[in-house]
Amino acid sequence: MSLAPRAVLVHRTTEYEELVAHHGTHGQAAFFLASRGRDIGEVAERHERTRRALAEVTSAIPLTWRQARVERADLDRFLFAPEDVVIVVGQDGLVANAAKYLSGQPVLGIDTEPGRNPGVLVRHRPRDTAELLAVAGASVDELTMVEAVADDTQRLVALNEIYLGAAGHQTARYRLGLEGDGGVVEAQASSGVLVGTGTGATGWLRSLWQERGGALRLPAPTENRLLWFVREAWPSPATGTSLTAGELPAPARLRLTVESERLIAFGDGMESDAVELTWGQTVEVGVCRERLRLVG
Repeated sequence: MSLAPRAVLVHRTTEYEELVAHHGTHGQAAFFLASRGRDIGEVAERHERTRRALAEVTSAIPLTWRQARVERADLDRFLFAPEDVVIVVGQDGLVANAAKYLSGQPVLGIDTEPGRNPGVLVRHRPRDTAELLAVAGASVDELTMVEAVADDTQRLVALNEIYLGAAGHQTARYRLGLEGDGGVVEAQASSGVLVGTGTGATGWLRSLWQERGGALRLPAPTENRLLWFVREAWPSPATGTSLTAGELPAPARLRLTVESERLIAFGDGMESDAVELTWGQTVEVGVCRERLRLVG
């Protein structure tokens, strides 16, 4: 007997909730914001808008389905099941935060603040939830993801980009090479390496791409191709700057061998959930075999 689908609502604590939790009361939070020239009314209204969206989405879930909720901060401790339909209620970045913990479940992005969010990943309104759940999984865009795999089996997956470098973004020392490039490697000292997808081409990856003059073609979100950039490579007698950007089509891999006491790799801006790498370790980065299945 197969289980009924489970709708998993992914959301995050609102700014208003964080302020009240920190200051104790609405009045104290209002006083704090007023001392900095802000009005708590705007923050409270955005909070209420998010609460209304969550309520509307919840009421649209079929009564025969099971339900669960998970807050952004608890994603790394939540166990997603194969039969789940994931409903992300919030900003585009929240979809990216959830993506790394999924394995093929369809994702429905609900925009709580149309006009404030770009709507690249949260493409739908709360009122559309019932109709979309009826066909969830039938019409999805399969978005390319990026993965980093260390030689000790640690693995990191991201939807937008993976950053490899020193904690605190200080100088990172490593050897960089491309798999299948005849064993050519270059010792580098830099501010780190960024490897991004077509979805990430609307964010951090795009800023580096523009900085380098846009010579490389940005990948599309569903394209099996990544771009990589070395940030601020430093030339010296011991370090080079000839390998600082390129394309990474599947199944090619970018290989980095650590020559610092400690480097980290993290995805989609979540430095709190980083892979730690020590001297001599090797990590390979490339197109991930899993895709984010985003309901169109």
